[in-house]
Amino acid sequence: MDFIADYGLFLAKVVTFLLAAFVLVALVRAASDKGGQKGSLKLTDLTERFKNYRQSLEQHLYNDSALKAREKDEKKAKKKEEKAQKAAAKKQSESSAQRDPQLFVIHFKGSIDAREVEALREEVTAILSVATEQDEVLVNVESGGGMVHGYGLAASQLARFRQAGVPLTVAVDKVAASGGYMMACVADKLIAAPFAIIGSIGVIAQLPNFNKLLKKNDIEFEQLTAGEFKRTLTMFGENTDKAREKFKTELEETHGLFKAFISEYRPSLNVDKVATGEHWFGNQALDLGLIDQVCTSDEYLFQAANNERKVLSVSYHQRKNIAEKLAGASAEVADRVLLKWISRGQRPLV
Repeated sequence: MDFIADYGLFLAKVVTFLLAAFVLVALVRAASDKGGQKGSLKLTDLTERFKNYRQSLEQHLYNDSALKAREKDEKKAKKKEEKAQKAAAKKQSESSAQRDPQLFVIHFKGSIDAREVEALREEVTAILSVATEQDEVLVNVESGGGMVHGYGLAASQLARFRQAGVPLTVAVDKVAASGGYMMACVADKLIAAPFAIIGSIGVIAQLPNFNKLLKKNDIEFEQLTAGEFKRTLTMFGENTDKAREKFKTELEETHGLFKAFISEYRPSLNVDKVATGEHWFGNQALDLGLIDQVCTSDEYLFQAANNERKVLSVSYHQRKNIAEKLAGASAEVADRVLLKWISRGQRPLV
């Protein structure tokens, strides 16, 4: 009896501890959700960062007299520049607010389901709230593509810059294939590194079928639908030629929409020649008209900073609780395992 009593007391303590922990987590989550804002913008002055790099290295490369002479020359140049800016400002209407043109920078590294578009839409909205036609936006895209609807939305977000008349440059350092190229082609100017992977303008869907395995083990599979083509191909049922033909037609239609979208933004490109599903490296892509210039994003930004252009990186960071962090980690695993397998069979990928 003493053992049972001790065991009951132990269970009561465990239950009490778990309830207390649950209440604490709930209170913390409620406090973090209070205020409504789930994320915030982070701004990084890349011009200042490049300047600090240079100054740090110069401290080791030049002696004191050389550094003083350089500093003196820079002060003279700065005064001359300030004088020129004041003279230009006088020519402007006193009622109009003036500022130097900015180069805004966004980084987009896309997953299969393009869930990063949630942050992208916030970054685009924030920049458009202040950007003018004198500014420029550079989006560094890195993606091998994924779900059609996700990358279609991502491309539409970038199109907002062009609709607002804000010059848009897209830089590809590693890969912008399929859905990634769908985003990149929206740019007024598209640059890519020499060995960046470009293209893969095609649509793919694939899935295994376990119907024969189920039959072999006397396992029945039932699927009920309303509508002849609510489901065409299936993983567990027996696929028909009619279902395959319908699914292939849907893929061709999606491919046609993909090609039309590219033609809208790059009218001089021979889409039929490059929309074969093949990919090319940066230098080859330039010859085909898929890009406008062979150049890395680092080179582009460094040149802008050297030309006294203000370069400002904009990134939106969502605050996540423990459950959301775990969900995000699980989603990354799903990218590698499930989405590459199951999702390709259920929805077409670009």
